[in-house]
Amino acid sequence: MLGRSMSRNSLLLALFAVVTTLLIAGTYLQTRDRIALAQRQAEERALLEIIPTSRHDNSMLDDTLPISAGTLGLRQDKQIYLAKQGGETVAVIIPATASDGYSGDIDLIIGVNRDGSVAGIRVLSHKETPGLGDKVDLKKSDWILDFDGRSLKNPEQAGWAVKKDQGIFDQFTGATITPRAVVGATLKVLQYAKAQHKALFANEAATGSTGEQ
Repeated sequence: MLGRSMSRNSLLLALFAVVTTLLIAGTYLQTRDRIALAQRQAEERALLEIIPTSRHDNSMLDDTLPISAGTLGLRQDKQIYLAKQGGETVAVIIPATASDGYSGDIDLIIGVNRDGSVAGIRVLSHKETPGLGDKVDLKKSDWILDFDGRSLKNPEQAGWAVKKDQGIFDQFTGATITPRAVVGATLKVLQYAKAQHKALFANEAATGSTGEQ
């Protein structure tokens, strides 16, 4: 009787496990498309904050170039997003990681116009100190907007630093490392965009990675 009871309990447990697995799988299959759509919409909103719909007529999420891990501090392969108007690339949005933030990596997307000027910058993620370094986030302050319209000639390279380092960009009271990291990462992106201008702003997306060799 003990053996039959154990066998029955084992069978019931196995049946429960199978039913639970089927329920989880069914729920995943029903929700994965909605989750993917929500993620796509969130990603698109971030891109549109930098390049609004008035400036392009393509889907930036579907018009991309690959960029290799290791380029611009990236920890993994990512995509550069192309903003096109009438088939011509008018701006690109380039991902970058400032690894020298006070509390670690600062992940950015940086828009660069065809003329080499900054279209806009947004911080995607960071671990900076609340009330200090987190001011790089537009939700906390408008500091990041000071980059709009800047270029390799505005200012000249010596000016691409925080004021404490004789540059033109403000640092935060009690926090210099974080803004210094963002300034440095932005300069590198502008230099990269200049070096890769032909590939980035070709009318037809080039094939292959734009990662540095």
